[in-house]
Amino acid sequence: MPASPVPAVARRARVAVSAVFLVNAVLYANLVPRLPEVKDRLDLSNAELGTAIAAMPLGALLAGLLAPLLIQRLGSAAVASVGLVALAAAVAAVPLASGWVVLAGLFLLAGAVDAVVDVAQNAHGFRVQRLYGRSIVNAFHGLWSVGAVLGGLLGSAAAGLEVPLPAHVATTSAVFAVVAVLAHRFLLRGPEDAERSDDADPSPRARALRHVAGRTVLLLAALGVLAACGAFVEDAGSSWGALYLRGEVGTGAAAAGLAFVSLQVAMTVGRLTGDRVVDRFGQRRVARLGGVAIALGTGIALGVPSLASTLVGFALAGLGVATLVPAVMHTADELPGLPAGVGLTVVSWLLRVGFLVSPTVVGLVADATSLRVGLLGVVAAGVVVALVGRVLVAGRGRQEPAAGAPAGAGPAAAPVAGT
Repeated sequence: MPASPVPAVARRARVAVSAVFLVNAVLYANLVPRLPEVKDRLDLSNAELGTAIAAMPLGALLAGLLAPLLIQRLGSAAVASVGLVALAAAVAAVPLASGWVVLAGLFLLAGAVDAVVDVAQNAHGFRVQRLYGRSIVNAFHGLWSVGAVLGGLLGSAAAGLEVPLPAHVATTSAVFAVVAVLAHRFLLRGPEDAERSDDADPSPRARALRHVAGRTVLLLAALGVLAACGAFVEDAGSSWGALYLRGEVGTGAAAAGLAFVSLQVAMTVGRLTGDRVVDRFGQRRVARLGGVAIALGTGIALGVPSLASTLVGFALAGLGVATLVPAVMHTADELPGLPAGVGLTVVSWLLRVGFLVSPTVVGLVADATSLRVGLLGVVAAGVVVALVGRVLVAGRGRQEPAAGAPAGAGPAAAPVAGT
């Protein structure tokens, strides 16, 4: 069949969702380069600053499970855009904190709002993807990575130019909050399930819930394991890459950060190009081969401890994990019988648990043995992805249900749309 043209409303919504993902990343990343100034102004110790920042994932875990209720009541478009305005306000208030308690409270609020926004923006991205009839969600996550880099560059430039911290953060927060409000005008309207082809007769979804409720729970658990594996891989670069290069490989301080850069650059490239790869080979196959790349790349980095092999290995791991979290979220969003946003919320919550647990596990094993042994857990994560990845939906082109889901559980395939 010839490709159906993409409706103009879908094109506008795609641009708007892209802006939402970008703004979500920029807001906090813009503050990161100036956290030392926050620390100095409040005369905090390293531990005090660290515990204040740790309130962010705590807030995310506490509030993240509220996302489905808000989405069902207000819609993912409103939750995402209004949430970004609230996140901008919380970030803008950080330089005005009068002490550790207020600072930690602001980070707690920022983490809580960010968790809800994360679910809402992904939920809305999947609505737009259904209209396109092919994979586009990886590009959204790629733009989030671009936004993180952009925010970091803005913060670094403001620090270098000695722009007063309150003025800098207030200005950027206001500008990007306006972008979020403007984006809301072009997001999709109507019920969250409006783009599902089986919504005209909701009874099949109700019957599916009665028959596969237990299986759905098992699938959610498997998806949570995959999400945690993704967190394990990403954390290996951010938390341990520099320590591995300095302590195990023996590089200098200037080269130590390159492992993180290598993984992040490869992951960003993989996300920006991942939609075409997913459409060509299928989401399930790409994710499982990505697990092989994670295990192989990390194995190379650990088995041949040199700067070059480590950078190549971390780049392979970054490519391998690039489409994993979007694939997990997509599958969770398509599970039958679940209210809007519930599947996404559960896997997002478990992903954040993975980010909390991963550094502790690696650190404990590293203290007992060595960091090389501790990072073998990343190899294991790749193997788990390669094996458990069979539960993912195959991809946008065929719309096959997740492994173990009943036939007809997923929506029917939409015509492949052209760009």
